[in-house]
Amino acid sequence: MANAPSPPFHESVERYFRELQNTICRALELADGTATFREDLWQHPSGGGGATRVMERGTLIEKGGVNFSSVTSQLSSALAAKMHVPAQEIVATGISLVLHPASPMAPTVHMNARYLRLESGDAWFGGGTDLTPWYLFEEDARHFHRTLKAACDTHDPSSYAKFKHWCDEYFFIRHRGETRGVGGVFFDYVRGEPDRTFAFVRALGDAFLPAYLPILERRRSEPWGPEEKRWQRIRRGRYVEFNLVYDRGTLFGLETNGRTESILMSLPPEAAWEYDHEPPAGSREAALITVLRQSQTWI
Repeated sequence: MANAPSPPFHESVERYFRELQNTICRALELADGTATFREDLWQHPSGGGGATRVMERGTLIEKGGVNFSSVTSQLSSALAAKMHVPAQEIVATGISLVLHPASPMAPTVHMNARYLRLESGDAWFGGGTDLTPWYLFEEDARHFHRTLKAACDTHDPSSYAKFKHWCDEYFFIRHRGETRGVGGVFFDYVRGEPDRTFAFVRALGDAFLPAYLPILERRRSEPWGPEEKRWQRIRRGRYVEFNLVYDRGTLFGLETNGRTESILMSLPPEAAWEYDHEPPAGSREAALITVLRQSQTWI
């Protein structure tokens, strides 16, 4: 690619992702109040490495991971074919997080941002963030989407609608006929002008805490009991299904010999699969399923 960004640009992106990991981890520890992140530093067999940070059994966060990585790897023929490029070396840096709150009333959230550069010189950004509630609070979904739209608008006022639609399509569990949650934004293979695209990625990264923390605070005192926890486990099963069957990040990490514990930290601590489970008609649980089975406009 004639206008491919140089290695110093890659280093700037890598530095931002490291700083964002630090910022998010500090804010989550402060919000939780009891748990802290455990950090594992690791090396990739082909070069580079990363820092996996995991919080478990907190007041708010039952399990959460915030990962940073910057690795060099060789694309396998199979993975290169999926990406429609020849097999070659690839350098990738990114941040990825998934937070599973203890309360069934608080939604799980995912966010990632990544930058990849091929040996050929081609380079692009990808990423996104989405919200997965177990009980639907429409004000939470609207707040999440409004915050993301404001970040998108700083880049291109038309980008939110495009990336929101892409998110709804991507986080769709085809074998269940439902979306994973209430969506957010998703993008991949975004090239364009590197500096301008990087500014957009920073705007979205910086929007994560304002988008999610107010929701977590609103739901921390919401009452729940054993039946709500059971429903949370059943719905977490759907989350596992998506991550292991469809998620590009999971598949990319495993196919490039990434660190398995870091890749699979996105899975919840507890999940359940009850045979042919359907919630009672008219219940709050059924209301969530109705929303997940048809496209929604939140703002």
